[in-house]
Amino acid sequence: MDTRELARTLVDIPSHDDETAAGDYIERWLRERTAGAVTRDQHGNVIARRGSGPQFALVGHHDVVPPAAEQIDNGEYQTAVRDGRLYGRGGADMKGAVAAAMCAFRDAELENCELVFASFVGEETGGRGARGAIADGFAPERAIIGEGSTGYSDEGVTDVAIAHKGRRAVTVDAAGKRAHASEPDAGTNAIYRATEAVELLKGVPVPETSVFGNSMSGSLAVTEIEGGTAWNVIPDSCTITVDERTIPGDRIDLSDVRNRDGMSVTIEQDLPPMACDDREFAALVTAAAERAQTAQPQQVSKPHATDAGWLADAGTSCVVCGPAEPGEAHTATESVSLAVLDRCREIYQSTAEAIGDDRD
Repeated sequence: MDTRELARTLVDIPSHDDETAAGDYIERWLRERTAGAVTRDQHGNVIARRGSGPQFALVGHHDVVPPAAEQIDNGEYQTAVRDGRLYGRGGADMKGAVAAAMCAFRDAELENCELVFASFVGEETGGRGARGAIADGFAPERAIIGEGSTGYSDEGVTDVAIAHKGRRAVTVDAAGKRAHASEPDAGTNAIYRATEAVELLKGVPVPETSVFGNSMSGSLAVTEIEGGTAWNVIPDSCTITVDERTIPGDRIDLSDVRNRDGMSVTIEQDLPPMACDDREFAALVTAAAERAQTAQPQQVSKPHATDAGWLADAGTSCVVCGPAEPGEAHTATESVSLAVLDRCREIYQSTAEAIGDDRD
């Protein structure tokens, strides 16, 4: 079974509500078609290992976001191949890359390398599978996470992301005092307090950093506001939500908001950013990407959080390299290039085979 056929098989398996069936197929395929030692952990992750020596992992996830109406029919995912692309929920994010990693795991000729394959559950809901595996001791020395890195430097080029941003989701609650709107001075308007917080957030400095010469800056945006109960009532509560994109090593300082009267700040989610800490490994993967295509890949950064953030925090040297292009994931027309699936399989296998030489 080649990468393209395997990718379509995986995309055909629904895994937005329950990843079990997709995990079952991946586990069975690895047991039947590879020489690896395969495990299914308590979280539902599928992990396989073969070879000995320095650990190098190919990491993905087999859960997907819920499909759009046109991507499902009577509970079955609708997939299609046309114009050199595989269409269907999960093709880009990220069962296509999982298929490429599975084939590379099967076929790599290893020398002084323990090759690890891992497909996690729960990536789309906060990295549940990755965090569980890490808590259980999953800690490869180096890893390629197969999230999208194609089309960043130029259309069709599969680049190597040596850093990505994280995401911190923040809720700011403003408390006031309710009163009748005919006597506004008798109360404290929570919406006014919330808008003061918005003004503070608009002016807060965002951090900047550089990873292997790639500049990155954080960002912050107020994305929702909710408050008030009636047109003639001074509101006693108002909530705003804030989306912060974090960079490695820094966060936006929220103390000015937190310290204001009547304000409380709650961190609802904090998906970590990633910065590769191993320049030689990044160069090794970039060289593999160069061999696999005629275009010149670049080392880039991604604006989106991935499971690489959790792994990097646990001590794994990570890069992100995968077939998905910007704007494909989570869309009603999600698709992935079949040729780039083949390319990524070559990059993954070539990197695994070069690891031993790299460590001699």
